Amino acid sequence: MKTLKFLALIFILTAGTCKGPDKVTEPKLADKPLYRDTIFDGAADPSVIWNRETKSWYMFYTNRRATLAHGNDVSWVHGTPIGIAESKDGGASWHYVADADFKSDKDSITYWAPEVVWHDGLYHMFITLVPGIFTNWSHPRHIDHYTSKDLLHWDFDSQLKLATDKVIDACVVQLSDGTWRMWYNNEKAGKSIWYADSPDLYNWTDKGLITLNGKQRGEGPNVFQWKGEYYMLVDEWRGLGVFKSDDALNWIRQPNRILDVPGTGKEDQVIGQHADVVVNNDRAYIFYFTHPGRNNPGGSDHEKARSLIQVAELETDEDGNIICDRNKPVYINMTEPK
Repeated sequence: MKTLKFLALIFILTAGTCKGPDKVTEPKLADKPLYRDTIFDGAADPSVIWNRETKSWYMFYTNRRATLAHGNDVSWVHGTPIGIAESKDGGASWHYVADADFKSDKDSITYWAPEVVWHDGLYHMFITLVPGIFTNWSHPRHIDHYTSKDLLHWDFDSQLKLATDKVIDACVVQLSDGTWRMWYNNEKAGKSIWYADSPDLYNWTDKGLITLNGKQRGEGPNVFQWKGEYYMLVDEWRGLGVFKSDDALNWIRQPNRILDVPGTGKEDQVIGQHADVVVNNDRAYIFYFTHPGRNNPGGSDHEKARSLIQVAELETDEDGNIICDRNKPVYINMTEPK
């Protein structure tokens, strides 16, 4: 009888801490590759955000039309929708949900490089828009601001007035004083990184070229806060340059790039490109894309054009420099942001 009472007591004490089988409790091994688009096979430029309604993670990405690639014609990189993938297991696996709905004629507009943030009851997207489908790169592009309540349907707010009529790749971060800063690529200024400030995400003032000690050229800037510092990643087409700042204004370049050496994992044997970093539970996960078929010069146009998303975990060395072992298995369980 005493044994039965003891077991009953143990059951009562532990019952409140047990979690159902559908609750993510332990990190899972991330898929390798992490995500491959099933529509156009061209997932690139990821932006990852927590969906407050579905209690899951959403990934927005440029969906390059790799299945339509042919020769030197770059129309397949135009006419691109923004795909949305979802993870219900903390970022370990992803599935396609839909294309973002911008309430426009998708067949004649190009969308690139989504950047999505949450503020004051709304999701905000800052996205590169190219007014058409073109066979070369000699056309204007600008950055537009959209808002949404559900991450699926987006309302146009404004076209940002930035330095030139050829800007791409917005990254937006809220600073410690509550204001917002955007970094972007100014293609007319030698593909350098410029920035703009806003008090409210709606009104922006261009501030010009950022202060970097080192090479200025690059695209896809991504800024995040981690370990008491601001870090910026810049796609330099030979891996990602890494910069550090204590004020998000003046940047110091670290000696080495990351993702500049091809990995050994499945579909990861080329350089990493245009990334997004999510800091969650004091760990930093980098979501980046690769062109795995470019390892095969004799492959088809589709094979050389296709792209997909990978994930790795960032670490810092004893000098505070960012390092990334892309070959290390990633056990991930990103939880609801605090």
